[in-house]
Amino acid sequence: MAEDVRATEPEPLWRHLVGDRMRTLRHERGETLGEVARRAGVSPQYLSEMERGSKDPSSEMIAAVAGALGWSLLDLTRSVAEQLAPAVPAAASPAVPAAPAAPAVPAAPAVREPARVQSAFALAA
Repeated sequence: MAEDVRATEPEPLWRHLVGDRMRTLRHERGETLGEVARRAGVSPQYLSEMERGSKDPSSEMIAAVAGALGWSLLDLTRSVAEQLAPAVPAAASPAVPAAPAAPAVPAAPAVREPARVQSAFALAA
């Protein structure tokens, strides 16, 4: 029996969504690439590549740009995650597995205090 194969769009990439959100925030503020890049400590070219999704920036770079746009890394991440959530149908989302049980950690051996060394002067007293 043939399976029902449907053409589906691939999930959007995180870097594309982050870049789109950064560009939207920059435009809402009426700022240029150069202004935001200078405050973030990156080149305008790099910021442009981030906005287009052609770079996969580190969390430090994303935080720097978010800060330059007046946002925290957490707020930007939440905003992108909320944008991504409706894009992925519930049936396509894998169930979140339960966290694995913590491995049993053997008890630490008892630690004895080191023997105190008395100086010869203390013994003579």
